[in-house]
Amino acid sequence: MPIIDAHVHLYSPELNRDPAAWAAAHAEPHWAALCTRVRKSGRPVQAFPSVDELLRAMDAAGVDRAVLLGWYWENPATCAGQNRFYAACVQAHPDRLSGFATVHPSAGKDALAELRRAHGEGLVGLGELSSHSQHVAMDDAHWLEVLALAGELGLPVNLHVTDPVPTAGNYPGRVETPLEDFITLARLFPKVNFILAHWGGCLWRTVAALPDNVFLDTAASPLLYAPEVFAEGVRACGADRVLWGTDYPLELYPREAGRETVAGFLTEARAALPPAARDAVLGGNAARLLGLGA
Repeated sequence: MPIIDAHVHLYSPELNRDPAAWAAAHAEPHWAALCTRVRKSGRPVQAFPSVDELLRAMDAAGVDRAVLLGWYWENPATCAGQNRFYAACVQAHPDRLSGFATVHPSAGKDALAELRRAHGEGLVGLGELSSHSQHVAMDDAHWLEVLALAGELGLPVNLHVTDPVPTAGNYPGRVETPLEDFITLARLFPKVNFILAHWGGCLWRTVAALPDNVFLDTAASPLLYAPEVFAEGVRACGADRVLWGTDYPLELYPREAGRETVAGFLTEARAALPPAARDAVLGGNAARLLGLGA
């Protein structure tokens, strides 16, 4: 079974050269607050690697494929730019990379056109989106049209979720994402497979039963939860509901100098997962949702 990292972010060379200046020039302050900040230790929260650096990190860890996720940008033009970049990445490395599109629902019909265009260029999902961060109401007509189109195109949708009681504490740029909103969307769009990032905020602790079309990814888990969350999440939701994802290039082990995000987290996940769940969580579920085959 292939190992698939279902939650990875990459950025264009233009952004990587000076992320803070790029964010200011493109009016993306929320992204800057989350991704360009420096921890109290003086270390940045993340790096800004190239495509080749991602592939080397995957090779070192033994990861077969990575899923490039977009971002909940504040401007439609930024979404389109990242979609073009991801399409080029996937076309250059179709055996190693898959990509999700991103849109801003406020663009209305243009957002629908952008999603169709990105799908036509080979992107196979939508997200990571956050209507809460993009200042879009959950019942906004344009937002619902975007999700309906994702269902029509057969695209899984990855949504950013925060724990209502964060064990890691608050951090600059954190936006509350009420868990009931995601259950409402899943029931409203039963044909859309929703992947709720960051363990879905551990929503199984407050929701008796998840709709059949709700899945969870493990992005940023070492920063948010103890390793025991793997056994808890699999026990509560089932091994077929969880997708291993790192949130690369976010630094997951800021207190452990030299421990790599991808390799370090894969080792942690293997050790924490019940043996019977490993194949499904570490790649089988993502392969099934993305139609990648064996």
